[in-house]
This record gives sequence, structure tokens and C-alpha cells, in this order.
Amino acid sequence: MLMAGTIGHHYDKDLLRSYVDRFSRAKIFVIGDIIMDEYIWGDVSRISPEAPVPVVEVKEETKMLGGAANVINNMATLGASPVLCGVVGKDPTGQEVIKKVKSMGLNTEGIVQQEDRLTSIKTRIVARNQQVVRFDREVRGDISDKSMRSILKIIEKNLDNIDGIVVSDYGKGVISSALMKELRDLVRGDSAIIAVDPKTGNFEYYHEVDVITPNHHEAGTFCRFDVVDEESLLRAGRQMLADLNCRSVLITQGKDGMTLFEKSGENTHIPTVAKKVFDVTGAGDTVISTFALGLACGLDLKSSAILSNFAAGIVVGEVGTSTVKAEDLKNAI
Repeated sequence: MLMAGTIGHHYDKDLLRSYVDRFSRAKIFVIGDIIMDEYIWGDVSRISPEAPVPVVEVKEETKMLGGAANVINNMATLGASPVLCGVVGKDPTGQEVIKKVKSMGLNTEGIVQQEDRLTSIKTRIVARNQQVVRFDREVRGDISDKSMRSILKIIEKNLDNIDGIVVSDYGKGVISSALMKELRDLVRGDSAIIAVDPKTGNFEYYHEVDVITPNHHEAGTFCRFDVVDEESLLRAGRQMLADLNCRSVLITQGKDGMTLFEKSGENTHIPTVAKKVFDVTGAGDTVISTFALGLACGLDLKSSAILSNFAAGIVVGEVGTSTVKAEDLKNAI
């Protein structure tokens, strides 16, 4: 899918590389749903005699930070020192999340432990690089008002030193209309940017932000029509800009790349750079992480989108939730 304003290989490589080196200076906070991603890796050689399902012989088990926690993981790997704001339960998994964040040398003051909450766990069983099944253990209800106040208080306390805020909404109850309204009121008039990785069904929360990064399915759901070609893509981007009154919309389109819509009226399509797509798990986290870091460091919208496209091209070539190293991103550029 190519359109007017398509970027092929025309970009300032040295400029983009120089901004990757500046990521370490970005003061950025990430608010959202904290998830533990658990992977059970194995092999399949037979079908169960009990039911027509594969028998997975488990070889290895790994746990990785997911959801908003994967966003800070992406940012940390790119050289930044983000602060994670979200809620976990007072359970062993919640303690493990905090321990993992601390082990990365990152601040954990924004992680609120709520007594009656279960820390979200997504367990994926993978055999021969193919996901066999996933099962989730989680609570999707809104977090308590006390937890929301704790998160907003941390943002308010640090606002003078924040370049950007990423809202990572996985629909588990941290992001709400009330939280977004108060967040906008806090940031209004400040230079900090607000970038949102949205969740279908919650779009009414995201008015007046700097950037929102839906995939084409999410954009279509919001606009109530399928995004299947250039005409519908353009219509969706313009409708989202108008309805949400935001500065920009970046619609990701899988193998077709991504398209940036700006309030100024300019639209830019950026073709994918991925050679092969093995696993899109966590790709949205990579896009919002890189895009927001670029903006927080002073890079323009278009260049930040190009950077995030390179990062996404790397991560989809890996199986499982993955991150991108700053050096790998510079080499890709």
C-alpha cells in the first residue's frame, strides 16, 4: 500500500542515529497495565490419546515483563531510564515484577501494590516456534481510587522533570476516563508529550494527546469500518484526528508498514523494513517506546515514526516478546 508522501529510503541516517544516542537523556514515565509474560517452551511429537490435541514436552520456562512493563523494558534496552507507573497485586508475581524492574536499575516508586488485586499473567505454550495455546490469569476491573491517586501523585511530583508520558493501555483497569482527564489537566501547559498505545473500546479516553498508535484493526473498530485499502486508511486517520482532537495518529499496518497522520494535514506512509515476520508479540510496545523516546528527545513526528518503524522491523523477526538494543537500531538505520 503506497500513497502520496511515502518515505522509501529518504531520511537523514546520521540525524536518526544521533537521536538514538540521546535516548539516555530522556526523562519519561510509562503509565499502564503491568503484565508478566510467561513462556513454556517445548516440542511436539505426538497427539494426545485423550483428545485431538498436541502433547507438548516442556523443555524450558521463561518469564518476561509484559504490557506497560515491556514498554519500559524496550526503553531501557534502547538506553533510557523510564519510570513505570501501574498496579500489581500483593502476590508473588507482583514481587517478581518489582524485582525484575529493580534488577534493570530502574525506579520502582510508581508501582503500586493493591491488596485485592491479582497481578496479570499471560502464559504462552510454544512448540517448534509456534504458539500452541495461551491462558490468562488476571483481573480486568478498574483499579481502586487510592491506587489511581497514588499514580497521579507520582506524576505531579515529578512533572517538572518529565519530557514524555506513555500511556500503555491493555484494558486491565489501570487506564480510565478519570485518570486520563486528570493526567491531561496535570500536563496541560507543560512541555511533556503524551503518547498512547490504545485498547479497543477505550478510545473515548484518549482525547487531546500528542500521538496515538493504533493498529489498522483498532483504527477500523473505532471508525466503524474495515481498514482494507488506501482510501479506508486515509479516511480512518483523518476521522481519528478529528474525533480525538489529537496532534497525530500513527496507524500500524503489519507487513504494510505504518502511516502517520498529522494535525497539519500531512500524511506519510512508511513501508516496513522487516525481512521476515515471525512473531508480532510486543511489536506495539516497541513502536510506542521508540516513537515516544524520539519525541521526548525533541525529534519531529515524522522522524520519530521512521525510527519506530526500524525498531518494529527488528522485533517482529524474533519469537516471543522482544526488545531492541540501541546498537542494533543504529545498525538497522
